[in-house]
Amino acid sequence: RVQLVESGGKSVQAGGSLTLSCAASGSTYTSNCMAWYRQAPGKKREGVAAIDRDGKTSYADSVKGRFTVSKDTAKTENTLYLQMNNLKPEDTAMYYCAGVLYCTGGLPADSSMDSWGKGTLVTISS
Repeated sequence: RVQLVESGGKSVQAGGSLTLSCAASGSTYTSNCMAWYRQAPGKKREGVAAIDRDGKTSYADSVKGRFTVSKDTAKTENTLYLQMNNLKPEDTAMYYCAGVLYCTGGLPADSSMDSWGKGTLVTISS
């Protein structure tokens, strides 16, 4: 099983930028598809961005053009990134990274993901 640990969350002002990281260790081959999800207070968890084994990316409409998902598999520990630009107060949420063996395209349903990190909190002030 893969272990996922997110980092990088903090409080920033609207319009600012932030990069989240997710370090994957253990059986990383079981998470060829990785994704970011977020959950705002009182709301359901939603998919934000995903990247598959071949580097193909998918985004939620609400973050297209502002967020970029990428991964670095050159290191011993695979690392997933989420570069977030032009942040808005509505981006405030707990952000989670998750992994699954493979995904077929688009944002995977969170119920399909096998491994989850504990999350990192992003707060955007207006």
